[in-house]
Amino acid sequence: MGKPIIFSGIQPTGNLHIGNYLGAVKNWVALQNSGDYHCYFCIVDYHSITGERSPEERRTQIIGTGAELIAAGIDPEKSTLFVQSHIPEHTELAWVFNSVTPLGELFRMTQFKEKGKIYESEDLELDLQLDAKTFREHQLQAIRRLLLENYKKELSKSNVGLLTYPVLQAADILLYGGTHVPVGEDQVQHIELTRDIARWFNNKYGVLFPETQALLTDIPRVKSLLEPTKKMSKSLGLGHVIELADEPAVIEKKLKKAVTASEGGAMAPGVENLLLLLAQFGEAKAHAAFVAAEKDGSIRYGDLKQAVAEAIGGTFTAFRTRRAALLENHNEIADILIAGAHKAQEVARETMAKVRSAIGVR
Repeated sequence: MGKPIIFSGIQPTGNLHIGNYLGAVKNWVALQNSGDYHCYFCIVDYHSITGERSPEERRTQIIGTGAELIAAGIDPEKSTLFVQSHIPEHTELAWVFNSVTPLGELFRMTQFKEKGKIYESEDLELDLQLDAKTFREHQLQAIRRLLLENYKKELSKSNVGLLTYPVLQAADILLYGGTHVPVGEDQVQHIELTRDIARWFNNKYGVLFPETQALLTDIPRVKSLLEPTKKMSKSLGLGHVIELADEPAVIEKKLKKAVTASEGGAMAPGVENLLLLLAQFGEAKAHAAFVAAEKDGSIRYGDLKQAVAEAIGGTFTAFRTRRAALLENHNEIADILIAGAHKAQEVARETMAKVRSAIGVR
C-alpha cells in the first residue's frame, strides 16, 4: 500500500504573512519532511479570480507565491509544487463534479455566505425566536420579509465562482487521489463536502475516488496587530500584518503600533496575541518571563514588542535571503513550477481518462 496523499493549496494573493505561515506553510514543510506522505502543494490561481485583482497583479503574485513557498521550505525534490491553471484537468473535473453536487449543499457552505456577505433569513430568525413573545406576529413577519429581501439582494451580487468554489476545491484534491488535507477546524466543512462529492460520484459511476479525510492541525489563531479581535488579514491593511519578507526595521515599526492593554493584569486580546507570537517564534524562557510579568502586572509592553520583533525578524533571515535570490532569477522559479506541473500532469491525465470512461464521454 502506498503512502497517504496530501493535497493543499494557497491562493496567490500577495506576500505571505505570519498568519499564513503558522496556519499552513509551516505545517506543509513538516509534513513534507516527515517522509510519511506524497505531498502536492498547489498555487490555486483559478480560485483567486473570484476576487478583485488585475491580471497583472495576479501574474506577479503567482511568481511571488512560488518564490516564497520555496524560500519557506517547500522542497521540489520532496513535494510536487505547481500552479493550478497549468493543469486543465482541474476545471474539467470540477465541471463533472458540478453535475453530481446538489445545489442546496453549496448554498449552505459557510464560506459562501461570508465572502458573499449573504445571511439567510433563518440565520437571524433563530435569534429572534428567543424573544418572539415580545413581538407581535405582524412585526416578526415584516422583519422576515426584510431579511429575505436582503438575502436575495446580496445573492444577486455574488458571482457563481464563490458558490462553486468548493466544487473546484474538491476537484483539486481528488484529481490526485488526495487522502488527507491539512486543515484547521474552520475548514472541516469543505473537506466534508469533498468526501460527499466523492461518494456521490462513486455511487453513480463506480468507485474511483477516495473519501478524503481532514488532517486536523492545531493552528494558532494569529490576530491583527491593530484590531486584535480580528483574524490577521491583508484585507485589513498592511499595518495589521507582519509579512515574512518584512525587514527587521519594518517589523519593529509595525509592532510599536500594535494594540496592547494600558496596564498589566487582565489579559487583553492584543497582549495575548503578542505572547502567542513570542511563543511561536521566540525562546520558551523569554515567553515564560513575559507571561509571569503579565500576571503580576509588572510587564512592560515596549519590551514585549521588542522581543517579538527580534524573534520574528531572526526566524525569517534565511527566508528573506532565499526569496530575494529567487525573485532576481524568475527562470529558477519557472523551472521549478514547470517541473512540478509535469509531475502533476501525469497523475491528472490518468485520473481524467478514468473519469471520462466512467461517465461515458470518451
